[in-house]
Amino acid sequence: MRRPFARAWTGALVAAATAAALPLAAPAPAVADSVIVGGTPVEVSESPWVVAIASRARFGGDRSGQFCGGVVTGRSTVLTAAHCMTKEVLGVPLGQVSDLRVIVGRGDLGTSEGEEVRVSKVWVNPEYDGYTNSGDVAALTLAEPLPETHTIRMAGPGDSAYEPGTGAAVYGWGDTTGSGDYARTLHAARVEVLADAVCEKAYPGSSDGRFVARSMLCAGETGGGRDACQGDSGGPLVARGRLIGLVSWGSGCGRPGRPGVYTRISEVVEAVNARG
Repeated sequence: MRRPFARAWTGALVAAATAAALPLAAPAPAVADSVIVGGTPVEVSESPWVVAIASRARFGGDRSGQFCGGVVTGRSTVLTAAHCMTKEVLGVPLGQVSDLRVIVGRGDLGTSEGEEVRVSKVWVNPEYDGYTNSGDVAALTLAEPLPETHTIRMAGPGDSAYEPGTGAAVYGWGDTTGSGDYARTLHAARVEVLADAVCEKAYPGSSDGRFVARSMLCAGETGGGRDACQGDSGGPLVARGRLIGLVSWGSGCGRPGRPGVYTRISEVVEAVNARG
């Protein structure tokens, strides 16, 4: 079934709870050797623009309260997936989450390294469609600016990084196996940007979801393997040194013929820059 790649809140999660595995609807076995299905550990210092979105009140403190990923695109701006800010994920309306934080410079979520920066404002793309996941982007404004060295440039329309076959990397702290095994350390997986036709064939509009080329792109391996998974939502897909996508949704994790689907940054960059 189609599912966003966020950790969703359940009634069993309380502030003192650990980051337990969340029930997934009949997950297919994933081809994986670590987190971000098929990925390898990376140092957050080498990718300082990768951040964790967290709320201990909603998701417990064992993994710093992480529930989604994010990426720094401006000194006070972090992008993530719009669906990460929904009641379906948070368990309560966004306005009732009092401790929303962006965790910067913390590769191991079980430590206190780096810093936790308060989110002062949340902008959710008004064009976001919760049914199709089209326009799946939100921008978090930080209460304190980060160094310019923590930012990454967004790819605009026509950027060569979107060419099919381009090597890319996806980052996150998500599920390691497709069965709710969440990781403490940052991982990345090397994937390939796939042609729109491949994605349209994979997701033609069945119960698995519909791929909309204008606002989405997909990446991975057509034979299955490296992929994003639950808990990776909002994390960055990077190619040729530019941000080209945000982890959005997919059918299972690492399944043959079911690549991960990402928000196409070139489609939302203008709205992000013009947000009020």
